Amino acid sequence: MTVALLGLLAGVIAGFFGVGGGVLFVPTLTFAVGLSVVEAEATSLLAIIPVAIVGALNQRRYGNVRFRDAAVLGLLAIPGALLGVVIVNHVPEHAARIGFVLVALYTAYRLALSGWRERQADSI
Repeated sequence: MTVALLGLLAGVIAGFFGVGGGVLFVPTLTFAVGLSVVEAEATSLLAIIPVAIVGALNQRRYGNVRFRDAAVLGLLAIPGALLGVVIVNHVPEHAARIGFVLVALYTAYRLALSGWRERQADSI
């Protein structure tokens, strides 16, 4: 049941914010389902494929997809993902967990900062 609710929630959030389900999948699969961080990351990568396809196709109808940028990102992400898998399978579990947290915190910081700057610009 937890996994089903997570899937629904991740789909809504991915469609609304354009974020990968990993933001939700990895912590929930780790804490609620009991997977290791590496298992949760791997599961998240596979699970996000249909979410990304459906979201991108729907956004395409609104003219929001930049195909050239998507192609460059996608093609370069393939060797990056391969390298990431090799690395994560050779580091201790706690290092993968800390790495995930650091990326999530940095991302949250950058999003908050850009939102704050936009708000400041709007008030001028």
